[in-house]
Amino acid sequence: MSTDHTQQDPAVRALTELMTVLDTCMTELQGARSRAEKLLDERQTGRAWLDIVTAESRPLVVEQISSVMASLASAGGAWRREQAHALAAEQVSINRIAAMFGVTRQRISALLRERARGAPA
Repeated sequence: MSTDHTQQDPAVRALTELMTVLDTCMTELQGARSRAEKLLDERQTGRAWLDIVTAESRPLVVEQISSVMASLASAGGAWRREQAHALAAEQVSINRIAAMFGVTRQRISALLRERARGAPA
């Protein structure tokens, strides 16, 4: 595959974006884990949960986790949609794509329609 073609490939762009999001999420999760350890240490000293949580700086650990999950869902959905479209463009059957993804053929059909409309997964 040539470099020009690769740069124009929507699946490559989606995968590249997913990798960027994964890197960011790993950093955020490492920070959340470190903060969670501190919360656990505070709890083990006998502090009340209300005191611990109200003293925690924002974003809260739970907010960080929710943010990471939303980012992964968005980037992962875009990658799945573009990957399904790329496979279909290579004449891979919907049934085979569904088997590879571990979903129903109806879900793959929906992914292909969503991608055609430009809608999020």
